Amino acid sequence: MKITMSENDKDEQFYRDTESIAFPKLDDRQISQLAPLGQRRKLRRGDILFKAGQRDMGMTVVISGELEAFETRDGKELVLATPGPRDFVGDVAMLTGNSTLVSVRGKAEESEVLIIGANELRRALSELPGLGEIIVTALMMRRKRLQRDREFAGFRIVATAGSRDGHQLDDFLDKNHILHRLIDFDSDEGRELCRRLNINQRDLPVLIQSNGFPLRRPSIREMAKAAGLLRPLANEGETEIFCDLAIVGAGPAGLAAAVYAASEGLKTVVLESYAPGGQAGSSSLIENFFGFPTGISGGDLTNNAQLQAYRFGAKFSTPSQALSLSFHAGEHGAELQIEGCMATLRAKCVLIATGAEYNRIEAEGRESFEGLGVYYAATAMESKLCRGATVIVAGGGNSAGQAAMFLSESAQKVLLVIRGDNLTKSMSSYLSRRVETKDNIEILRNTEIRKMTGGKFLEVVEMENTQTGERRVVQTCAVFSMIGAKPCTSWLPPEIERDEKNFVKTGPAVVNAPAWKGMNRTPCPLETSHPGVFAAGDVRSGSVKRCGAAVGEGGMAVEGIHLALGTYS
Repeated sequence: MKITMSENDKDEQFYRDTESIAFPKLDDRQISQLAPLGQRRKLRRGDILFKAGQRDMGMTVVISGELEAFETRDGKELVLATPGPRDFVGDVAMLTGNSTLVSVRGKAEESEVLIIGANELRRALSELPGLGEIIVTALMMRRKRLQRDREFAGFRIVATAGSRDGHQLDDFLDKNHILHRLIDFDSDEGRELCRRLNINQRDLPVLIQSNGFPLRRPSIREMAKAAGLLRPLANEGETEIFCDLAIVGAGPAGLAAAVYAASEGLKTVVLESYAPGGQAGSSSLIENFFGFPTGISGGDLTNNAQLQAYRFGAKFSTPSQALSLSFHAGEHGAELQIEGCMATLRAKCVLIATGAEYNRIEAEGRESFEGLGVYYAATAMESKLCRGATVIVAGGGNSAGQAAMFLSESAQKVLLVIRGDNLTKSMSSYLSRRVETKDNIEILRNTEIRKMTGGKFLEVVEMENTQTGERRVVQTCAVFSMIGAKPCTSWLPPEIERDEKNFVKTGPAVVNAPAWKGMNRTPCPLETSHPGVFAAGDVRSGSVKRCGAAVGEGGMAVEGIHLALGTYS
């Protein structure tokens, strides 16, 4: 007889299997390696080491005694762990500089600890690879264990069901891999939280931070600051920030460049306008990426890449949108103005990796349902909204195919709407075969969406077959738009030449640009019409619109950047 494990049993098995990975003991040699990088401190019972919500915290090694990691949950304390001798205290936030999710205090009468600052920790992780692997693996596993904990509070968003503002906050935290939960205001939990924190419906949506304090109707920037994503690049009073390389955009190309540049000693700053990963970060499963035979989600791939870049010392700021780029004489000749930052970012080199964004469906009524039924990514968050329903995916490329396959696991039916008549023209053959043979996916060829209607949320979509003129009306709660893309280049100056579709020209296409006349070298393959400025990934003219290609271009760009800086070896 087959025995089926309950969800609780599966959780318990997972926690048992990962205990030694998440909480390894350091040996004498490893502690001696870390000792010169830190400072020793003694804690008495109840002394606070750090509180939830603090940022840029380093790692703490317990030398003797015992500590207590706890979460304050709705006015009550819940102990999560009791680290003892040879244990180390920390979470992925140690690498990223984000807000810590728990508080830690002394539990024994007296404990001695070794505190290693954030900068010293990154140095240790890059210079002590054997030790770095143990620590980073443990930190990542601890985060997975917290994600599995259904009761862990972390950040909480309280919003009315289907709220556009609530969905936007949820989407932002989700894509930035910040642990959080979305709570319906009308649920018992939501009403109790709001009663206890004196929150009224007019205050919604509300972000309850890991320290328990609520933020009423926060903007994306306010929420990013609370989560530790939006960090000041300049110190107070500074009017200029200097770096070797400024990367604009943290999609696959930008992240790959950040890893290579930071690991090779370049002072690297990465600006991201919304969330790392770009279009690839929204892919539910990438199966044709080198080195992952069973596939990997775009979110996991790009999140791991960002952690890798953090480990080597790259600095990220999200959301930080580049408003303009200009050029002046001097070593740091490229100047970037950044939204919300009073200081100017001055860089020796710039990498444009802003990618492209999906076009909007030209259908009547579409604007009313942005975020309320019309989406541009198909992640686990969106799939929950579509469980048991009929959904529509518009587009014929790999992203559309991946979304259709992913959604078909939870939706009752998926309608894949394509303008042409042949799926294999724009989709990888392995993926098109899967889509065509999936029982609950129906392909609507030569079809376009004409009209969207509903009340507060999307309810009905009207489509037309462009060859026969036949109309079809479908009841649906969601349309996923993946119909081609336009490059994010409107912020660039005239000195950066673009093609007729506004993609950035590079290499041989810019050899006759005015700025290259009189130069003692020709443009590198990914260098633009202005020396020292590079472009990689989907934003570049002639690029292959694939995740793997973007990663490769990010690495290639760094080689050219070294050449431009004279640091190539």
